[in-house]
Amino acid sequence: MFRILKRPDVFFRALKMASIVGIILAAINHGDHILLGTMTVTNWVKVLITFCVPFCVSTISSALAIKREQNI
Repeated sequence: MFRILKRPDVFFRALKMASIVGIILAAINHGDHILLGTMTVTNWVKVLITFCVPFCVSTISSALAIKREQNI
């Protein structure tokens, strides 16, 4: 499983998904503060964590799909 997680195609696919979904989630959750210019360091850390969630979900989903295809 860890061999699959380290594959470049899995990593870059997850990075693309995290970029798209992370921007949407950050806009939903912190858009008002971003537009008003009232972001704090804590809010920026939360935005970074927001990008980690779709990255992890995409990485694990891709790895499980690849593993399933290899076992068939």
